[in-house]
Amino acid sequence: MSKSTIPLTVIASLIVTLAPSSRAQAPAPQRKKLLALGDTHTGYTHDSIGHALAVIDRLGHDSGLYDTYIRTDSQWITKQPVPAPARNARNLDYFDAVFLFISGEGDWTDQQKKDFISFVKDDGKGVVGAHTGNGAFYEWPEFGEMMGGYFDNHPWGIFDGRVVVEAPDFPAMKHFPKSFMKHEEFYELRARPYSRDKVRVLAHLDGSTLDLKNPDYHRTDADFPVALARTYGKGRTFWSNFGHASETWDDPDIQKMYLEAIKWAMGLTPGDATPRPGRQ
Repeated sequence: MSKSTIPLTVIASLIVTLAPSSRAQAPAPQRKKLLALGDTHTGYTHDSIGHALAVIDRLGHDSGLYDTYIRTDSQWITKQPVPAPARNARNLDYFDAVFLFISGEGDWTDQQKKDFISFVKDDGKGVVGAHTGNGAFYEWPEFGEMMGGYFDNHPWGIFDGRVVVEAPDFPAMKHFPKSFMKHEEFYELRARPYSRDKVRVLAHLDGSTLDLKNPDYHRTDADFPVALARTYGKGRTFWSNFGHASETWDDPDIQKMYLEAIKWAMGLTPGDATPRPGRQ
């Protein structure tokens, strides 16, 4: 009986298949860390804060990009060691960005405020403010500068407003059409420190249908940013008007906007925040 032979090409193929790969598998990218702060101690506590924090946490989990640490106190807003008896505590050095749904003057010490500015300005980290995220710390001017402005008022309450996208190239805006309608408590910002010379307005509310003679309206230029971004020192900040109602946080477009904003603030995604003076 003749012995059967295995073709050399098959043997070579088996050797290649069974041999260990010479290339080491690239390690999975390390997940970023997000501190999500919902201040329920000072200012106005929105009913949507709890749901907003839950959504932000889920977006990080489902995307696999970041882990969220939810707090309703300011203990971790520091670069100093967190004092005893705190257990398993963190400080700002542990995080890549902070999500803020806050209002009022807060309870931060002068040292905490200094550390928070340094977290962005010196360390190159990021901040994402939602809705009242710029309606806070009016007695701390550098916070308003860093966030690009302060909430002033919502003269027309909650209504269906037409939003116009000014920065379709920015990651948090790419998925929106040029203009769209949203039901929201739209804001006007204080005249200062908000300035288009300092921030990039990403989207604005079309003021052409608004009653600009409303006595609660304080601006004179009908400029209503709905989302803006800026670089501050080495870091990045983002703020958007959206988030008053709990159902807003179930809107896929709003969820994607905040996810992309967080990615940008963490430095995971490039985005041009160069100011564009004048309405775009």
